[in-house]
Amino acid sequence: MTEAGLAALVQQVLWAAFALGVLFGAVAQRTHFCTMGAVADIVNMGEWQRMCMWLVAMATAMLGFNALVGLGLVQAKHTLYAAPNWLPLSNALGGALFGFGMVLGSGCGSKTLVRIGGGSLKSLVVFVVLGLAAYATLRGIVGVARVASVDRVAVALPAGQDLPSLLAAAGAGPVRTIAPLAGTLLALALLAFVLRRPEGRRGQTWLGGVGVGLAVVGGWWVTGVFGHLAEHPLTLEETFVATQGNRMESLTFVAPVAATLDWLILFSDKTRVVGFGIASVAGVLLGSAAVALATKTFRWEGFASTEDTANHLAGGVLMGVGGVTALGCTIGQGITGVSTLALGSFVALAGILAGAVAALRYQAWRLERQA
Repeated sequence: MTEAGLAALVQQVLWAAFALGVLFGAVAQRTHFCTMGAVADIVNMGEWQRMCMWLVAMATAMLGFNALVGLGLVQAKHTLYAAPNWLPLSNALGGALFGFGMVLGSGCGSKTLVRIGGGSLKSLVVFVVLGLAAYATLRGIVGVARVASVDRVAVALPAGQDLPSLLAAAGAGPVRTIAPLAGTLLALALLAFVLRRPEGRRGQTWLGGVGVGLAVVGGWWVTGVFGHLAEHPLTLEETFVATQGNRMESLTFVAPVAATLDWLILFSDKTRVVGFGIASVAGVLLGSAAVALATKTFRWEGFASTEDTANHLAGGVLMGVGGVTALGCTIGQGITGVSTLALGSFVALAGILAGAVAALRYQAWRLERQA
């Protein structure tokens, strides 16, 4: 491939990332897809529709990613989530911080973007605070503390931490055979649970779940297949164009928010370039805004009180720190990471759920005290 061809490919990957972001934002706005809301609905009302939607998205992403593995198009080892160096404490603690923060901040990173598209100035503040906290945890003072503490608790695995690689290392067979089988079995178990509930048989549940899941699968295909070069024309090394750290990636919304702020602040620095994550963030904002305007649900929203402001500021900090520490958010680990069947993703997901439930209990306790 020539240099001109490479430049054209980068642009195509970025436009595809933007389109996937638009799809995600539009579906999430239309169906009220929200992982924080899913947990809150169960804890506060016993309502399972949004949780069923999340589970359908997980199942769809699992089926899609592992089908790509079975076809020999992608490998989990090329993702951030399936590295052989497993960080269980970082996954668990970071997930718990993120889960607690998303309740205080009225939604996770993806919901923050969707709410901005719907006119929420509160979420715009959370976006900025989350991005700054995430950047500090990636490269700043919090990052130094993270590397010197929780990241030291590591488990070196003989293969990648994804379940198919671990089973293959144990002699269960080739990864290309195990991955689609394991992904299908887990996805069918999730879908069976969904279909047992009346909320799981509603059209909106499947529209939101399948739409979000397909957006994640699309991200894997765009970066891992379409944007994959066996040899870079200049370095002759294997390359995944327009990605962070030269790894294939899909939708996630913590590090890309930090990267978006970094690009906006240092725009004149030509070393700062738009990647898959930044393009997808822009797409989510546009997609959610378009649906909000089309359905006449766009509303300007500000903080209700000083306490409301403080909660959202704290939520943004916790999500930024927790999301980077856990290596992902409710989308990045809870759907994108889980689709690779990585151990760390399941641990981070459990931490997010535990943190969210703890925050909801804390809010209920606060209300009881005030009463």
